[in-house]
This record gives sequence, C-alpha cells and structure tokens, in this order.
Amino acid sequence: MPELPEVETVKRGLAPTMEGARIVNAELRRADLRFPFPENFSSTVAGQRIVSLSRRAKYLMIDLEAGDVIIAHLGMSGSFRIEAGPAAAKGEFHHPRGKDEKHDHVIFHLDGADGPVRVIYNDPRRFGFMDLARRDTVASHAYFRALGEEPTGNALDAAYLAARFSGKAQPLKAALLDQKNIAGLGNIYVCEALWRSHLSPLKPAGELVDKRGKPKDGLLRLTNAIREVIADAIAAGGSSLKDHIQADGSLGYFQHSFSVYDREGEACRTPGCNGTVARIVQAGRSTFYCPHCQK
Repeated sequence: MPELPEVETVKRGLAPTMEGARIVNAELRRADLRFPFPENFSSTVAGQRIVSLSRRAKYLMIDLEAGDVIIAHLGMSGSFRIEAGPAAAKGEFHHPRGKDEKHDHVIFHLDGADGPVRVIYNDPRRFGFMDLARRDTVASHAYFRALGEEPTGNALDAAYLAARFSGKAQPLKAALLDQKNIAGLGNIYVCEALWRSHLSPLKPAGELVDKRGKPKDGLLRLTNAIREVIADAIAAGGSSLKDHIQADGSLGYFQHSFSVYDREGEACRTPGCNGTVARIVQAGRSTFYCPHCQK
C-alpha cells in the first residue's frame, strides 16, 4: 500500500496541473471503487475551480472553491496520471506498468492554464476510494478525527510521543503503526526509522519514557529518525513497490536506500555491526531489523 511519502509525492506531482484549474467534468466509469461514490459526486464538483491540494496521513485532499473537498485514498494499487497535449489525444501512459485503460475508473476533465487536461485515476484492485466532505467538517470527519500528529510537522516531537507511549507495554513497532499516535507512518518507514535509531521493534514502547513521563534518549533518537527517514523518502520520490507510481508515471527511488526493509539475511549496514538482518512477523506484517544492534 502506498505510504505517506508516496502520497506526498503524488500530491506534489498533481498540484502544478490541478491547482487553479476548473473541473469541467468528473467522469465516473463505474459506480464504486472500494466504496460507492457519493450520489452527487460528479454534479457537486463540476464547474468548480480547484483551490489547493493537500495531504493528511495517507489521504489526498482536493479543495474546491465552494468549500467542498474531494478525499482520495490510493488503496493498494491506485495511481494518478496526467494527460495533456498529444498524449491526451492518444491516451498514452507516461510509464509502462502493465496498466491499461480498463482500470481507468475516474477521469477529471480540467480546464487548466494551458488548456484542456485530463487527470486519470487508475486502480486495478479497486481498494482505493473517493469521497466528498465540506472543508469545515474535515477535522471531525470519521477518516481524520482520531489521527495522531503528522511525522512531517513540528508537532511530532519526543515529548508528544512520550505522552502517547507512557505506561504502554505494546511493542514499539505496533505503537508506531498505530495511526492514533502518528498519522500516515507505515510498515516500511517504521522498520527504517527503528534501524536508524538502533531500537528493537519488540521493545515495549513504555520503556522509552522515564518515571516522570519524560522521553529517554532512545525516544529522542527515534523521533529524529522518523522525521529524517520520511524527509529522505519524500526527496527520493517514495518507494515504488508493486503498484505505486508518481503522477508523472516515474518511479520512486527510496527503495534503493533501504537499510533493513526486505533485506533479510543480508549484512547490517550499521558501521561496526557484524549482525544480519532478520525478518519476523508482528500482527501479520513483516518486520525487518538487526537483532545485533537494535536493542
């Protein structure tokens, strides 16, 4: 599933084309994706100008001039592509990934600064979805009201995590994947952040907090590692695993920098460590770490 850096790079790829453009029509080629589209989806967005694109956790949000917000989730295999000029007429893909037009489920026909353009949502598995909300209700919306802080903002610091982890016997990996603690942090980047901070995914989260409720050194290292690994992944365009591609069809490259994820049996990259990357399963998900230097 695309994680936060992938959604962020998609947002950044779409923004120059979509922001300021007017939606001529939102063409729905089926009645549902993971969930049915709102009955008034096309009629509500048609004719509106796109004010801005933003992201909350793994959700892409498209703000419209009348106060409506399109909420989009990429699911397992969703992706957007932009078609303008000759490519729009030919229906070409920017990057061949075995995706064909039978999986083009939503087409936004836009009137942009440089003329007509199409932004196409393609989703072979149809685990993604789109919904509508009013901007003044987004914070209390069911998708967002229980989400924790973003790993890209200044609000995520060691003191915040100490308050969330205090007294918790929950394994550190599970605590980091809990979206109520950190919004949008997924399996890949949790593994990488734990390796960077030399912390075991099995360590009880509460052990990183002292008796006064203050963060210990390990939690300070972890907080910095989370912010750094997310920033590095966004700069690299995300990690193109399985189905994820960026809006221009290009692939992310952070997977070439993985230190532990999907490197079972390989030597640990921590300088001076003689350990080997191991794979365990936690809550049905693969965890990759070095048992030698992650304690």
